Amino acid sequence: MPNGHVVTANEVEAELQRIGHDLKPLEIVLVNTAAGQAVGNPDFVNIGCGMGYEATMYLTSRGVRVTGTDAWSWDAPFSHTAKKVAETGDYSLVWEGHKAGRDIGYCHLEKLHNLEVLPPDGFIVCCFPHKIRGASAGWTRAVAIFEN
Repeated sequence: MPNGHVVTANEVEAELQRIGHDLKPLEIVLVNTAAGQAVGNPDFVNIGCGMGYEATMYLTSRGVRVTGTDAWSWDAPFSHTAKKVAETGDYSLVWEGHKAGRDIGYCHLEKLHNLEVLPPDGFIVCCFPHKIRGASAGWTRAVAIFEN
């Protein structure tokens, strides 16, 4: 998807069909936006697509409670969102993927590395968070585990 694109529920469903995966409750869904390959690029925060409200609700309504992305945010890069808000006056577009958690709670991981080397399916993801007192977020060691 182009930089700034907001992924829809139909696009999530189409991608799951393309890779032949039946989504199950409590699976962890990782989204490779290609932004991970731009780490170190001064324009990193403007690169990648994002998961919108509709796409996030598609996942969470099917039992997904943890998601991850290689981008700087679960949502589309803010510079692109700001342009859309300026054009439309629709402030509900700001952090729409994040705000989906108000309707169905979930956690997401951002700035994951090496998603591009993972296969579409066939591995387990384990997340080891670091607890920070009084914070709303922290860092996590996310690990892909492959069975022989």
